[in-house]
Amino acid sequence: MDSTWGIFAIIVIYLVGMVAVGIYFMRRNKSTGDYYLGGRKLGPIVTAMSAEASDMSSWLLMGLPGVAYLTGVADAAWTAIGLAVGTYFNWLIVAKRLRRYSVIAGNAITIPEFFSNRYRDKSNILVAVSAVFIVIFFIPYTASGFAACGKLFSTLFDVPYFTAMAVSAVIIVAYTVLGGFSAASTTDLIQSIVMTLALICVVLFGISTVGGTGLVLEQAGELPGYLSLTSIYSGGGASEYGAIKIASTFAWGLGYFGMPHILLRFMAIRNEGEIRLSRRIASIWVVISMSVAIFIGILGYSLSKGGMIETLEGTDSEKLIIVIAALMSKSGILGIVIAGLIMSGILACTMSTADSQLLAASSSISENLLKDVLHLRISEKASLLAARATVLLIAVLGVILAVDPNSSVFGIVSFAWAGFGAVFGPVMLLALFWKRSNRYGAIVSMLSGGIMIFVWKYMVRPMGGVWDIYELLPAFLVAIVLNAAVSLATPAPEAEILEEFEQAAK
Repeated sequence: MDSTWGIFAIIVIYLVGMVAVGIYFMRRNKSTGDYYLGGRKLGPIVTAMSAEASDMSSWLLMGLPGVAYLTGVADAAWTAIGLAVGTYFNWLIVAKRLRRYSVIAGNAITIPEFFSNRYRDKSNILVAVSAVFIVIFFIPYTASGFAACGKLFSTLFDVPYFTAMAVSAVIIVAYTVLGGFSAASTTDLIQSIVMTLALICVVLFGISTVGGTGLVLEQAGELPGYLSLTSIYSGGGASEYGAIKIASTFAWGLGYFGMPHILLRFMAIRNEGEIRLSRRIASIWVVISMSVAIFIGILGYSLSKGGMIETLEGTDSEKLIIVIAALMSKSGILGIVIAGLIMSGILACTMSTADSQLLAASSSISENLLKDVLHLRISEKASLLAARATVLLIAVLGVILAVDPNSSVFGIVSFAWAGFGAVFGPVMLLALFWKRSNRYGAIVSMLSGGIMIFVWKYMVRPMGGVWDIYELLPAFLVAIVLNAAVSLATPAPEAEILEEFEQAAK
């Protein structure tokens, strides 16, 4: 049995299954509320795993192992630690309050709508600014997923990158357009299981091939700073990974408070009482999956040192897990099946994020910009058609941005993550937990957070030294300080708003 065709057959079966889920849920979407929020009927397991699967994206199986493979533990580990802490606290302090408050505040079904209802923003400026930033940052985020799929298929089947990437995009768009939020959440649950199995299979195969965990760690330990949390391997030597760099990388965790596709899961859970179970499931899965992903990077070094796989450099390091799967496929029928599972796992990472991003961006345009800002009066059926058309439009723009095969999946995700964290994180936290915050503070916060991301990324950070800080941290701090300052300097919220806040806080 030819290994390539065997892997291809398994992937096709997987993709057909995902589209089938979309067709199943297509008939159950009777309104935009169903399409974008699943009628608030998600169970705790689906909520937890779909939230984390949509969070991890292709960087879990490609970006994170690639970083660990090239530079060692420090950069990947501090990123993972920050994300693990952020995951836990997002579920602990935001999930329950947002689920309750989004219902109280006019039964909002999108994040921009929640902000607008929360602050009684009749001018619709909050909705417009929110929707625009969602589109700005989600299009490149979605593009990173398409790029990951393109790298996967072009490497595995030796087909042109663009063709592979475009076909992948069509599949993702198909089940998202058909089934909406329920389809995306259900497929995300399935994909989280596939991702987990893929991680386990790679680790077990790699360890057995190298000759044991002890040998893997021994070989990695021979490289200066490779296994250290305070130094980083670079160019044959080690350089310091100091406190500023650690704080900067750890700040990835702040991004969770502003991720629309994750926050929507909190709004969609069936009832508040199930959030505790969801939190435990999500937190445990995140810690285990990221730890295993980092270990795969270390494992990859041993495999390349032993000549079992080629040495990977630069952005090619993100193909590590693909190369390992290809090696596995040479070990017989069982190896082919497992390799196909791993490839499907990479697709799962990508698809579980891309579908959620497409929906969140689509809702911002069709629901918030067309209805709330432009005041277009359209029927429920026409609104659903507009929603699906918007998903297609955003996907096309994502494909255009993903044309370059040399783009870094980790780099694109890093920038988009920072953008959402700084734009929406401070506003979400103060909207939920500070009753004195008002719409003026929220608007200034979003604008300053978004602008600061670009300023720090392209003007300040290139200066290096103490300025080489992940843009999310300074942008988040600026946004939350300005939010508070402007809110205090402008009129206090009306009594009706304060009453709703107190009701949500009970």
